[in-house]
Amino acid sequence: MNILLAEDDMKLGQLVSHMLKKKGGYRVDWVEHGEDAYDYALASHYDVLVLDWMMPEKDGVTVCRDLRSEGYGGPILMLTAKDAIQDRVDGLDAGADDYLVKPFEIDELLARIRALARRNFAPIQEEVVPFGRYTLNRTSRNLYVDGHEIQLSPREFQLLDLLLQNKGQVLTRDILLDRIWGYDADVSYKIVDATVKLLRKKLGADLIQSIRGVGYKLEG
Repeated sequence: MNILLAEDDMKLGQLVSHMLKKKGGYRVDWVEHGEDAYDYALASHYDVLVLDWMMPEKDGVTVCRDLRSEGYGGPILMLTAKDAIQDRVDGLDAGADDYLVKPFEIDELLARIRALARRNFAPIQEEVVPFGRYTLNRTSRNLYVDGHEIQLSPREFQLLDLLLQNKGQVLTRDILLDRIWGYDADVSYKIVDATVKLLRKKLGADLIQSIRGVGYKLEG
């Protein structure tokens, strides 16, 4: 399960991100600003968004409202220190599906995430993306070239999918590390370069372009 966590408190964000991965077994993207949460939610698929109410630049309620105005249909859980009835009403009216008042227990957060994920907010449809001789099936997480399947590791698949979503745009190594391995992962640029090298062996050397000193892009 993929989770987007938006929490500007560094200690709490690190703790919640760590526990979601350790106890829930989830893949977690953690951001600290509302604008980043908005961009991440629209750019990638997440099973549940967990948004802190109070964040710099754009708070969680505004992020929630803006996402719903863009037609975002995924489940959203709001974290808030505000426990007044009107505050809860405001969050739900903005489009949140559930809320959890701070301080909270991690086990309760995990239970609420599981409950939201079970509610089947949208029908599951096979998502197939053709590009050139290749076809990427995001539902089954398979890649085909000329009808023949190419075996990819989970990291290779995530890297290719992220590059494909941003086809023609240069993605820095920092972005690739953050989005694929996680904000708090203890990995280096060498891991990104090594994964790109393995992917090129399977796809051909010309599909993924290197931008010296910056990162990589998938040719449009």
